[in-house]
Amino acid sequence: MTLHLERTEPEQPLLWPRERPRPEDQPLLACSDNLDFMRGLPGDRFKLIVTSPPYNLGKEYESRTPLDAWLDTQERVIGECRRLLHPHGSICWQVGNYVQDGEIVPLDTVLYPLFRRRGLRLRNRIIWHFGHGLHCSRRLSGRYETINWWTRSDDYTWNLDAIRIPAKYPGKRHFKGPNAGNLSGNPKGKNPSDVWEFPNVKSNHPEKTIHPCQFPVELVERLVLSMTDAGDAVLDPYMGVGSSIIAALMHGRTVCGCDIVPEYVEVARSRVRQWYAGTLRTRPMGKPIYDPTLPNGGH
Repeated sequence: MTLHLERTEPEQPLLWPRERPRPEDQPLLACSDNLDFMRGLPGDRFKLIVTSPPYNLGKEYESRTPLDAWLDTQERVIGECRRLLHPHGSICWQVGNYVQDGEIVPLDTVLYPLFRRRGLRLRNRIIWHFGHGLHCSRRLSGRYETINWWTRSDDYTWNLDAIRIPAKYPGKRHFKGPNAGNLSGNPKGKNPSDVWEFPNVKSNHPEKTIHPCQFPVELVERLVLSMTDAGDAVLDPYMGVGSSIIAALMHGRTVCGCDIVPEYVEVARSRVRQWYAGTLRTRPMGKPIYDPTLPNGGH
């Protein structure tokens, strides 16, 4: 496949309300096979590689192949990601289940050996819970997927304070012992744990595009904020319509990504131009999940 690279900037630079980045910091987006794309990038560079590969379910953007063949491809992609990963970097691989004749295979379990063979270390198996999806009749309806967080070493970038969430009892204090009267929790908030609840991107979501299975930006924001520092490089080798690209740009990271579907790459470029112009709609981090029992859904 021909490699089509493009540094994306607004079509009308005079309508640029954000600080104009240096040319080398503008996002590099490619319509390309990801192995071809990644082989042209320098090694040890990316502090975060975050992606969601096709699940081999026969969606419109993928061809269904035998599971062993899919894993073969994943092994090559993971190997190239390992080459590109910064010594203090993280890989976040988000997947769901492979389904065959009503039987499920949790894809992160069959991917685990591929990452371990590359010397990577699993830090968390994050559960992403969402409230909507297909309804099953012969098994329980699936309402979660996983994000496996891998690091290259024990010395990795980790900014917990950047992603703390409000404590359930923010004013709670120790009532006895040497710390009596002191706050019992961190005043900056609590650790968000390894179960995350974000709405998936359905028809009424402000970020909805033509992609049938896109990332919510706020999910990737949490990964970007906790696993990178300002100015670090982020890569998405299956970028789809660019949600990871947007999340990285929102927090001052340099970023690049690729996808083989031209329509998705064009949507990603359009979203980047909208972000620079200040017109892109995203769901804000920390916004409560809609609750129909509350006034205005609790918003």
